[in-house]
Amino acid sequence: MPTPSPSNPTQLVALCLGGMDPSAGAGLLRDVMTLQALGVHPMAVCTAETLQNGLACQRIEAPSMDPVKRIEILGPHLTGRWGVKLGMTALDESTFLRLAATLTALNPPIRIWDPVLAPSAGVGLHDGAELRRMADVLLKDGGWVVNPNRGESAAAADLPPDRIQTAEAGLLARPWLERGACAVWLKGGHAPGQEIQDLWITQNGITALPASPRLPGQRRGTGCTLAATWLGLRLLGRPELTAAEESALRLRNRWPRAFTPGGAGRPVFAPEELCTLPEAPCD
Repeated sequence: MPTPSPSNPTQLVALCLGGMDPSAGAGLLRDVMTLQALGVHPMAVCTAETLQNGLACQRIEAPSMDPVKRIEILGPHLTGRWGVKLGMTALDESTFLRLAATLTALNPPIRIWDPVLAPSAGVGLHDGAELRRMADVLLKDGGWVVNPNRGESAAAADLPPDRIQTAEAGLLARPWLERGACAVWLKGGHAPGQEIQDLWITQNGITALPASPRLPGQRRGTGCTLAATWLGLRLLGRPELTAAEESALRLRNRWPRAFTPGGAGRPVFAPEELCTLPEAPCD
């Protein structure tokens, strides 16, 4: 790829829409760090503000400034080969409708939605009916890859909690595909067993991604990191399935290199630059 310059503006751009986690364990800050490490220029618009740290999320509210206006003002930068990632959103129905319409008008070539049901610890955000309403609005124009875990898909499919681990993949993908998703990348972390296997599901069938042993412990921001990595790799030219496989592998490779900021809360992924410096080893 040519080196970007004022006369050769080939720098790839990714627009991140999501929640502001002040601790940077997840949300927009995690997206930005992930994309920047891949050499992609990130832009970010807050669609949810949180009172959150590495221990739990205590409060979620809509952003104080209109996110649609912020996206519109970025319009001149969003041309050529660019992409969008949508994560946590606490927008009211009318604002979400405007956001979806604005994205339709901007027509991003690459799109991924991580439909956050709730932070991994602390207060909840949506229920299944709300996820379905958002999907009705967002997915109808096509082009979206949806990247849910089994819990989010079970809620969208109106299944009881005891079906999260056992529901068939086709049933879990149905709420997204029926509403227009081009693919569902179903994360396998909530499935039973000592192996994790993601599934890539389209109207044409189910493709199993390579299975891997379940790693010990937990990490914050795995969903954000996975989806942002996929977006960056797609912008860099990887095919959809290759990008999914490589995203999962990159996440696994970074798993041991995690730390707890200040010694509190669950571990987060260390910045990749720190993991390459011998004078600043990762925990």
